[in-house]
Amino acid sequence: MADKIASFVRHDSIPPSPPPASQAGIVKWLRENLFSTWLNGALTIIAIFFIARFVMFAFPWFWNGVWDANTIKECREIVAAAGKSTGACFAVLVDRWDHLLFGFKYPQAEYWRPTLAFVLLLVAIIPVLFYKYVPRRWMLLTALYPFVAFWLIWGGTFWVPLFILGAIIATMLVFRFVEGLDVSARRALAAVVGVLAGIGLAYLLYLGAKELWFISDSIGTGSVFTTIARLLFKALSIFTFIFFIPMGIFVGYAIFDDAEGGGLVTIVTALLALYILLAYALGPISTALNSVIPLELQSVPSRDMGGYMLSMILGVICVALSIPLGILLALGRQSNMPLIKGVCVVFIEFIRGVPLITLLFVANVMLAYFMPPQSNFDLILRVIIMITMFSSAYIAEVIRGGLAALPKGQYEAADSLGLNYTQATRLIILPQALKISIPGIVNVAVGLFKDTTLVSVISMFDIVGMIRGPIQQSTDWISIYWEVYLFAAAVFFIVCFSISKYSQWLERELATDHR
Repeated sequence: MADKIASFVRHDSIPPSPPPASQAGIVKWLRENLFSTWLNGALTIIAIFFIARFVMFAFPWFWNGVWDANTIKECREIVAAAGKSTGACFAVLVDRWDHLLFGFKYPQAEYWRPTLAFVLLLVAIIPVLFYKYVPRRWMLLTALYPFVAFWLIWGGTFWVPLFILGAIIATMLVFRFVEGLDVSARRALAAVVGVLAGIGLAYLLYLGAKELWFISDSIGTGSVFTTIARLLFKALSIFTFIFFIPMGIFVGYAIFDDAEGGGLVTIVTALLALYILLAYALGPISTALNSVIPLELQSVPSRDMGGYMLSMILGVICVALSIPLGILLALGRQSNMPLIKGVCVVFIEFIRGVPLITLLFVANVMLAYFMPPQSNFDLILRVIIMITMFSSAYIAEVIRGGLAALPKGQYEAADSLGLNYTQATRLIILPQALKISIPGIVNVAVGLFKDTTLVSVISMFDIVGMIRGPIQQSTDWISIYWEVYLFAAAVFFIVCFSISKYSQWLERELATDHR
């Protein structure tokens, strides 16, 4: 009997049965994500209803779209001749694609230049975005790209951006040299640099006081507002006149007093070297080199730039400049020096309390008042300065949050290794703080890129300015709306969504949760 029972024992496991149909595949996904509860199921049905109604309403408009026409009237005639009640006029995108992308003043024969600059941007950004998977020597392409792109888009002689590159390299060498000096040599250098910086700051404050007095005299007294503004500018001018010498002395002494730490004197010396090279050597040397070896492209004024190209220029440049400026402001706000901390706090809080559109109006109207009468301060440069200031204030607060999230032991570890302030910040503190701040920085960058469309209110013809101005006000496309605005929304969505998805990937790569 026992042998008969043993003969029925299995020597291999029974294969598992397939799961029920409700617990696998698309049915499982629908149950878990769309119909997990009765409330979620009701909301899903309502959402499907509205989506279906929208698709039923919009699909004929897209499907009956006209791509080949010269005017909006011709588009409507084609739709009517086909017996359709509605239809999009996508012919405006075909007819005005160059205006939407490059503006209406950029030379058509030179379209290859911004196009090549955009392609090179995609190549140059790869070593930055995927640095783990790209050889480090490829970073040289990223470092050279801004100078090549400047020459391609604006034109002129190639020796100007090349000299600026050389000046930046020389500034970095000066920074490393001063950072490596011993305390006694750095103290002697700090005395010289402190005197020069103090005199320079006092002179700039003196010129600023004179300019404020000139502005106060230029303001009329026809209303209470203008009278208050006049008195305010006069008060600021008098205040600056009184304190321009004490402020110069204070800053010079602060630089000398920081000789042992080395951070302030190192930065100021490097910036002073960069200023001397750009202010006194750029023009003569680039002109002399161009006379020997001419490397020139047709110059294009900034006023001739427009379309999506202008939005990309403002977005890329302002994001690239606002991140390092925001880092400096965040470090300055945490500084132990009252003057530097006070200046950074006032700057950040003032900029964050003013709308960007107000700063753009200031850049368009008032910023020229603070320049010498004969100076020609380019409008796009003024806009870049204001947008960079605006975004850097927000990035500074994001990075300050990252700095505050670091445990105190990181700072103590840097001190135990014998690192000075500059070395500790560059090697230990900032890498960790920036890693924590990635989501906030990306959020500011996306918002900044979309806010570049505000330049249309100061008569700069970016893609929105081109739609509101030359396209909609032309007799051919006078009442065109949805087609061009949907195109603008699509190109902005592609860029912003790509930035968002990349930031999520980068967070996973860097494991910002510190597991």
